[in-house]
Amino acid sequence: MLHERIMIPSANGTEFPMDVYVPFVSKEVVPNPVRPAIVICPGGGYHFCSQREAEPIALRFLMHGFNTYVIWYREQKNEELFPKPQQDAAAAVAYVRAHAEEHHTDPNRIAILGFSAGGHLAGSLGVLWHKADLWEPLGLTPEQVKPNALCLCYPVISGGKDAHRGSFNNLTGTEDLSVHEDYSLDKLVTENCPPAFLWHTFEDNAVPVQNSLLMAHALAEHKVLTELHIFPHGKHGASLCSELTGEAHLIPEAQQWPELAARFLKDVM
Repeated sequence: MLHERIMIPSANGTEFPMDVYVPFVSKEVVPNPVRPAIVICPGGGYHFCSQREAEPIALRFLMHGFNTYVIWYREQKNEELFPKPQQDAAAAVAYVRAHAEEHHTDPNRIAILGFSAGGHLAGSLGVLWHKADLWEPLGLTPEQVKPNALCLCYPVISGGKDAHRGSFNNLTGTEDLSVHEDYSLDKLVTENCPPAFLWHTFEDNAVPVQNSLLMAHALAEHKVLTELHIFPHGKHGASLCSELTGEAHLIPEAQQWPELAARFLKDVM
Protein backbone atom coordinates (compact mmCIF):
# COMPACT_ATOMS: atom_id res chain seq x y z
CA MET A 1 0.00 0.00 0.00
CA LEU A 2 1.11 3.52 -0.77
CA HIS A 3 0.97 5.36 2.55
CA GLU A 4 2.68 8.71 2.76
CA ARG A 5 2.23 12.24 4.06
CA ILE A 6 2.62 14.90 1.41
CA MET A 7 2.36 18.69 1.49
CA ILE A 8 -0.33 20.21 -0.71
CA PRO A 9 0.01 23.79 -2.01
CA SER A 10 -2.91 26.02 -1.08
CA ALA A 11 -3.77 29.72 -1.44
CA ASN A 12 -1.32 32.58 -0.90
CA GLY A 13 1.79 30.42 -0.82
CA THR A 14 0.60 28.22 2.07
CA GLU A 15 0.55 24.44 2.24
CA PHE A 16 -0.98 21.74 4.41
CA PRO A 17 -0.35 18.02 5.08
CA MET A 18 -2.41 15.28 3.46
CA ASP A 19 -2.09 11.57 4.27
CA VAL A 20 -2.45 9.25 1.28
CA TYR A 21 -3.76 5.67 1.50
CA VAL A 22 -3.74 3.85 -1.85
CA PRO A 23 -3.80 0.03 -2.12
CA PHE A 24 -0.99 -1.80 -3.87
CA VAL A 25 -1.94 -2.88 -7.38
CA SER A 26 -1.77 -6.66 -7.63
CA LYS A 27 -1.86 -8.34 -11.02
CA GLU A 28 -3.32 -11.36 -9.22
CA VAL A 29 -6.47 -9.35 -8.43
CA VAL A 30 -7.05 -6.54 -10.95
CA PRO A 31 -4.06 -5.49 -13.06
CA ASN A 32 -5.24 -1.93 -13.66
CA PRO A 33 -7.96 -0.97 -11.17
CA VAL A 34 -9.79 2.35 -11.28
CA ARG A 35 -11.17 3.18 -7.85
CA PRO A 36 -13.38 5.89 -6.38
CA ALA A 37 -11.70 8.19 -3.84
CA ILE A 38 -12.63 9.95 -0.61
CA VAL A 39 -11.04 13.09 0.83
CA ILE A 40 -11.54 12.99 4.63
CA CYS A 41 -11.92 16.12 6.80
CA PRO A 42 -11.63 15.33 10.54
CA GLY A 43 -13.67 17.41 12.96
CA GLY A 44 -12.49 19.60 15.81
CA GLY A 45 -14.52 22.79 15.86
CA TYR A 46 -12.18 24.47 13.36
CA HIS A 47 -9.74 24.53 16.28
CA PHE A 48 -7.96 21.20 15.74
CA CYS A 49 -8.25 18.05 13.63
CA SER A 50 -9.32 14.91 15.49
CA GLN A 51 -7.09 11.87 15.01
CA ARG A 52 -10.08 9.65 15.89
CA GLU A 53 -11.77 10.86 12.70
CA ALA A 54 -8.73 10.50 10.48
CA GLU A 55 -6.75 7.27 9.91
CA PRO A 56 -9.44 4.90 11.29
CA ILE A 57 -11.85 6.31 8.72
CA ALA A 58 -9.30 6.12 5.92
CA LEU A 59 -8.58 2.47 6.65
CA ARG A 60 -12.25 1.57 6.92
CA PHE A 61 -13.14 3.04 3.53
CA LEU A 62 -9.99 1.53 2.05
CA MET A 63 -11.63 -1.81 2.85
CA HIS A 64 -14.67 -0.71 0.84
CA GLY A 65 -12.60 -0.16 -2.28
CA PHE A 66 -11.81 3.56 -2.05
CA ASN A 67 -8.52 5.39 -2.29
CA THR A 68 -8.52 7.61 0.79
CA TYR A 69 -6.89 10.91 1.67
CA VAL A 70 -6.92 12.66 5.07
CA ILE A 71 -6.39 16.41 5.08
CA TRP A 72 -4.97 18.34 8.03
CA TYR A 73 -6.48 21.64 6.99
CA ARG A 74 -5.68 25.02 8.53
CA GLU A 75 -7.15 25.71 11.96
CA GLN A 76 -8.19 28.77 13.97
CA LYS A 77 -5.28 31.06 14.93
CA ASN A 78 -7.06 33.95 16.72
CA GLU A 79 -8.23 35.52 13.48
CA GLU A 80 -10.92 35.03 10.87
CA LEU A 81 -10.34 31.58 9.40
CA PHE A 82 -12.68 31.50 6.42
CA PRO A 83 -11.96 30.65 3.60
CA LYS A 84 -8.59 29.05 4.44
CA PRO A 85 -9.87 25.52 5.31
CA GLN A 86 -12.27 25.65 2.35
CA GLN A 87 -9.38 26.46 0.02
CA ASP A 88 -7.38 23.60 1.52
CA ALA A 89 -10.25 21.19 0.85
CA ALA A 90 -10.58 22.47 -2.70
CA ALA A 91 -6.83 22.06 -3.26
CA ALA A 92 -7.00 18.49 -1.92
CA VAL A 93 -9.78 17.46 -4.29
CA ALA A 94 -7.90 19.04 -7.19
CA TYR A 95 -4.72 17.16 -6.20
CA VAL A 96 -6.54 13.81 -6.09
CA ARG A 97 -8.07 14.55 -9.50
CA ALA A 98 -4.71 15.64 -10.99
CA HIS A 99 -3.01 12.46 -9.73
CA ALA A 100 -5.86 10.14 -10.69
CA GLU A 101 -3.90 8.08 -13.20
CA GLU A 102 -0.94 7.65 -10.84
CA HIS A 103 -3.18 6.46 -7.99
CA HIS A 104 -5.61 4.45 -10.15
CA THR A 105 -8.42 6.84 -9.22
CA ASP A 106 -11.47 7.65 -11.31
CA PRO A 107 -11.27 11.48 -11.59
CA ASN A 108 -15.07 11.65 -11.84
CA ARG A 109 -15.65 9.70 -8.61
CA ILE A 110 -14.12 11.81 -5.84
CA ALA A 111 -16.17 12.30 -2.70
CA ILE A 112 -15.44 14.53 0.28
CA LEU A 113 -16.32 13.29 3.78
CA GLY A 114 -16.30 15.30 6.99
CA PHE A 115 -17.15 15.03 10.68
CA SER A 116 -18.69 17.80 12.77
CA ALA A 117 -16.85 21.02 11.80
CA GLY A 118 -15.12 18.89 9.17
CA GLY A 119 -18.63 18.17 7.93
CA HIS A 120 -19.18 21.91 7.60
CA LEU A 121 -15.91 22.07 5.66
CA ALA A 122 -16.89 19.21 3.34
CA GLY A 123 -20.36 20.69 2.92
CA SER A 124 -18.85 24.11 2.20
CA LEU A 125 -17.02 22.71 -0.79
CA GLY A 126 -20.23 21.05 -1.90
CA VAL A 127 -22.18 24.32 -1.95
CA LEU A 128 -19.38 26.74 -2.88
CA TRP A 129 -17.22 24.85 -5.41
CA HIS A 130 -18.49 27.03 -8.28
CA LYS A 131 -17.70 30.32 -6.47
CA ALA A 132 -14.68 32.07 -7.98
CA ASP A 133 -13.38 33.45 -4.68
CA LEU A 134 -12.83 29.85 -3.54
CA TRP A 135 -10.88 28.43 -6.48
CA GLU A 136 -9.33 31.48 -8.19
CA PRO A 137 -6.71 32.11 -5.43
CA LEU A 138 -5.58 28.51 -5.95
CA GLY A 139 -5.01 28.98 -9.68
CA LEU A 140 -7.57 26.24 -10.33
CA THR A 141 -10.91 25.90 -12.11
CA PRO A 142 -14.28 24.96 -10.63
CA GLU A 143 -14.18 21.65 -12.51
CA GLN A 144 -10.92 20.76 -10.76
CA VAL A 145 -12.19 21.40 -7.21
CA LYS A 146 -15.75 20.07 -7.47
CA PRO A 147 -16.47 16.98 -5.35
CA ASN A 148 -18.67 14.37 -7.01
CA ALA A 149 -20.45 13.48 -3.75
CA LEU A 150 -20.63 14.47 -0.08
CA CYS A 151 -20.63 12.41 3.11
CA LEU A 152 -21.52 14.55 6.12
CA CYS A 153 -21.18 12.92 9.54
CA TYR A 154 -22.97 14.69 12.43
CA PRO A 155 -22.12 17.89 10.56
CA VAL A 156 -22.10 21.49 11.74
CA ILE A 157 -24.54 23.13 9.32
CA SER A 158 -26.55 25.98 10.82
CA GLY A 159 -25.25 29.24 12.23
CA GLY A 160 -28.69 29.91 13.70
CA LYS A 161 -30.28 28.77 16.95
CA ASP A 162 -29.08 25.16 16.52
CA ALA A 163 -25.46 26.14 15.89
CA HIS A 164 -22.35 24.67 17.41
CA ARG A 165 -21.31 28.17 18.39
CA GLY A 166 -17.62 27.42 18.93
CA SER A 167 -17.18 26.26 15.33
CA PHE A 168 -18.64 29.47 13.95
CA ASN A 169 -16.67 31.62 16.39
CA ASN A 170 -13.48 29.99 15.13
CA LEU A 171 -14.45 30.07 11.46
CA THR A 172 -15.51 33.71 11.38
CA GLY A 173 -13.28 35.19 14.10
CA THR A 174 -16.30 36.81 15.73
CA GLU A 175 -19.10 35.97 18.15
CA ASP A 176 -21.56 38.09 16.13
CA LEU A 177 -24.52 35.77 15.53
CA SER A 178 -25.64 37.68 12.45
CA VAL A 179 -22.29 36.90 10.82
CA HIS A 180 -22.60 33.21 11.71
CA GLU A 181 -25.91 33.02 9.83
CA ASP A 182 -24.08 33.84 6.60
CA TYR A 183 -22.18 30.54 6.87
CA SER A 184 -25.26 28.34 7.33
CA LEU A 185 -24.86 25.69 4.64
CA ASP A 186 -28.57 24.93 4.42
CA LYS A 187 -29.07 28.49 3.16
CA LEU A 188 -26.36 28.11 0.52
CA VAL A 189 -27.58 24.91 -1.13
CA THR A 190 -28.39 25.13 -4.84
CA GLU A 191 -29.09 22.58 -7.55
CA ASN A 192 -25.31 22.59 -8.17
CA CYS A 193 -24.65 20.69 -4.94
CA PRO A 194 -23.50 17.07 -5.48
CA PRO A 195 -25.43 14.10 -4.02
CA ALA A 196 -25.09 13.83 -0.25
CA PHE A 197 -25.12 11.15 2.45
CA LEU A 198 -25.77 12.40 6.00
CA TRP A 199 -25.93 10.72 9.38
CA HIS A 200 -26.42 11.97 12.93
CA THR A 201 -27.51 10.74 16.34
CA PHE A 202 -30.71 12.05 17.87
CA GLU A 203 -28.99 12.46 21.26
CA ASP A 204 -26.05 14.51 19.94
CA ASN A 205 -25.11 16.74 22.86
CA ALA A 206 -22.91 19.20 20.95
CA VAL A 207 -24.21 19.57 17.39
CA PRO A 208 -28.00 19.17 17.50
CA VAL A 209 -29.58 16.73 15.09
CA GLN A 210 -31.49 19.67 13.59
CA ASN A 211 -28.31 20.49 11.65
CA SER A 212 -28.58 17.36 9.49
CA LEU A 213 -32.35 17.75 9.22
CA LEU A 214 -32.00 21.33 7.97
CA MET A 215 -29.39 20.29 5.40
CA ALA A 216 -31.43 17.33 4.18
CA HIS A 217 -34.49 19.55 3.81
CA ALA A 218 -32.54 22.12 1.81
CA LEU A 219 -31.09 19.43 -0.44
CA ALA A 220 -34.55 17.97 -1.02
CA GLU A 221 -35.93 21.43 -1.85
CA HIS A 222 -33.32 21.68 -4.62
CA LYS A 223 -33.88 18.08 -5.75
CA VAL A 224 -30.33 16.99 -4.83
CA LEU A 225 -30.20 13.22 -4.31
CA THR A 226 -29.79 12.61 -0.57
CA GLU A 227 -29.67 9.76 1.94
CA LEU A 228 -30.18 10.61 5.63
CA HIS A 229 -29.86 8.37 8.70
CA ILE A 230 -30.76 9.41 12.24
CA PHE A 231 -29.66 6.89 14.87
CA PRO A 232 -31.47 7.27 18.22
CA HIS A 233 -28.59 6.99 20.68
CA GLY A 234 -25.03 8.23 20.96
CA LYS A 235 -23.21 11.42 21.80
CA HIS A 236 -21.20 13.70 19.56
CA GLY A 237 -17.91 12.60 18.03
CA ALA A 238 -18.88 8.97 17.50
CA SER A 239 -16.52 8.37 14.55
CA LEU A 240 -16.78 4.62 13.71
CA CYS A 241 -19.04 4.04 16.75
CA SER A 242 -16.82 1.10 17.77
CA GLU A 243 -14.06 0.23 20.25
CA LEU A 244 -11.50 1.20 17.62
CA THR A 245 -12.39 4.87 18.02
CA GLY A 246 -13.19 4.85 21.75
CA GLU A 247 -15.40 2.89 24.14
CA ALA A 248 -17.07 6.13 25.23
CA HIS A 249 -18.51 6.36 21.72
CA LEU A 250 -19.67 2.76 21.31
CA ILE A 251 -22.98 2.75 19.37
CA PRO A 252 -23.63 -0.75 18.00
CA GLU A 253 -26.70 0.22 15.95
CA ALA A 254 -24.76 3.01 14.19
CA GLN A 255 -21.68 0.92 13.29
CA GLN A 256 -23.26 0.22 9.90
CA TRP A 257 -22.91 3.80 8.68
CA PRO A 258 -19.65 3.26 6.71
CA GLU A 259 -21.24 0.42 4.74
CA LEU A 260 -24.33 2.52 4.07
CA ALA A 261 -22.20 5.49 3.01
CA ALA A 262 -19.94 3.39 0.78
CA ARG A 263 -22.95 1.89 -0.99
CA PHE A 264 -24.50 5.32 -1.53
CA LEU A 265 -21.28 6.92 -2.78
CA LYS A 266 -20.58 4.12 -5.24
CA ASP A 267 -24.15 4.34 -6.49
CA VAL A 268 -24.21 8.09 -7.13
CA MET A 269 -20.70 8.64 -8.49
